[in-house]
Amino acid sequence: MSLPEKAFPVSWDQFHRDARALAWRLSGLKRDFRAIVCITRGGLVPAAIISRELNIRLIETVCIASYHDYANQGEMMMLKGITEALMSEDGDGVLVVDDLTDTGKTAREVRNLLPKAHFACVYAKPQGVPMIDTFVTEVSQDTWIYFPWDMGFTYQEPIAKGHMG
Repeated sequence: MSLPEKAFPVSWDQFHRDARALAWRLSGLKRDFRAIVCITRGGLVPAAIISRELNIRLIETVCIASYHDYANQGEMMMLKGITEALMSEDGDGVLVVDDLTDTGKTAREVRNLLPKAHFACVYAKPQGVPMIDTFVTEVSQDTWIYFPWDMGFTYQEPIAKGHMG
């Protein structure tokens, strides 16, 4: 397994700030969202923050798994769908939340179910951007984001370590 060239570690504090920034952007849309559908597992944390900030009480999950390594995303598998009540009106008034759009495959699967929903994520890579309506930070396609729930506290090598003479 080869690791990606660029690493982007995100602390809990930074993720919280970025998720709140996403909530600010969404609040500026002047739309009333009746519910959030979060894409699990990554969408759970930003959905909790956004639901608080925008006072959205109805939260649903859609569970899609893609089996992948650091370089390749595999087949998509729906583990849990969305309730019929939220699928009415093709998802109009529904906010779909995820932590990251990478290739856009997961968002595309959910967009097929909720074509009128508003899609938001905290981080986006170029291949996934066309599937998302609102995001906070774009990173390059070859960057691997290390989310705080995936990390422990360990020493990090300086970026320039490999370039020192």
